Amino acid sequence: MPRRSAAVYRRRRLAVIGGLVLAVAAIGIGSWLLIARPWTAADTASPAPATPSMSPSPSADPSAGGESPAPEPSAAQTPAIVACEAADIEVTAVTDSDTYAAGVLPKLSISLTNKGAKDCTIDVGSTTQVFTISSGADVWWRSTDCQENPSSMIATLTAGTTVTSKDPVTWDRTRSSVETCAQENRQRAPGGGASYHVEVSIGGFTSPSSVQILLY
Repeated sequence: MPRRSAAVYRRRRLAVIGGLVLAVAAIGIGSWLLIARPWTAADTASPAPATPSMSPSPSADPSAGGESPAPEPSAAQTPAIVACEAADIEVTAVTDSDTYAAGVLPKLSISLTNKGAKDCTIDVGSTTQVFTISSGADVWWRSTDCQENPSSMIATLTAGTTVTSKDPVTWDRTRSSVETCAQENRQRAPGGGASYHVEVSIGGFTSPSSVQILLY
């Protein structure tokens, strides 16, 4: 039997190695297709690909005997804080003094109490605040007569708490009206120990009683 040359053996080895390389490459390409396209609809003759982690889990089948997990409460199902009611709110006018010397301007604030058992919301903006100062039946001044740029601000009033406005409203000791806002010589309120009463309302709730102040 004639002896084959070394060149023949090298060609055979190269052919075997080449076949192995092509087989490995084919396996690699098939694996890349499975990984890169997990969303492709499965063919009836092929096994279904794994469900991607970003997809929602399917609902439990009631016929299988298992119970569906209870859904977590949504924001719409969470009880909302309701608006304050008159029965729970107490409004009081607050002044920085009982008596005022000549030339001293009264500063007016609001005390707001939630007497109810639950938190509630109320508009505490300047749009809903009205201070009224009267002498007997004569209304001398309203804070809304010459108010500029009123605004709304919804706040939550915690049950059982009292809050007081931080920025007081100042009465300039004159008679107010919407027609005289720009006038510098509006009628001055008499002093000499004259008595005036301060009432306030906020968010639609009015103080049940007034606070007396004396001007000198």
